[in-house]
Amino acid sequence: MDGFTLVLWAVRLVFLLLLYLFLARVIRVLLRDLRAAAREPAQRPGRLVVLESPAGEPAVGRSFGLDVITSLGRDVNNAIVIDDPFASAEHAVLTYRGRNWYLEDLDSTNGSYVNGHPINGVAALGYGDEVQIGQVRMRLERT
Repeated sequence: MDGFTLVLWAVRLVFLLLLYLFLARVIRVLLRDLRAAAREPAQRPGRLVVLESPAGEPAVGRSFGLDVITSLGRDVNNAIVIDDPFASAEHAVLTYRGRNWYLEDLDSTNGSYVNGHPINGVAALGYGDEVQIGQVRMRLERT
């Protein structure tokens, strides 16, 4: 074997070693991100506290921890189930974007209210605001 062939093999092996090191680092970062995403968040961005519930479900005083996207309605597949005859199956969605909360009415039959005022489409919320779905009133609070 001549010198050129030996140098060529050495360059190939170094390149292959660097490629494997790069892939190992990428896999390590991906696994770390997946583990972090799988963990439950330590603190939720807010909560809803039931102030008034004529039907009794959810109970007055009950607190619901909110996710970044939280669905509300009568259907059992919602994050917060509101057992009220005036609530639609998929009534509204609370979303946390940036540092603000938004309530979106999903074209419900009886509408959604923020601080006693009906909303059309999406409405911005602040901590302390009251949300009404059917006859159930809830207050948005910090956790």
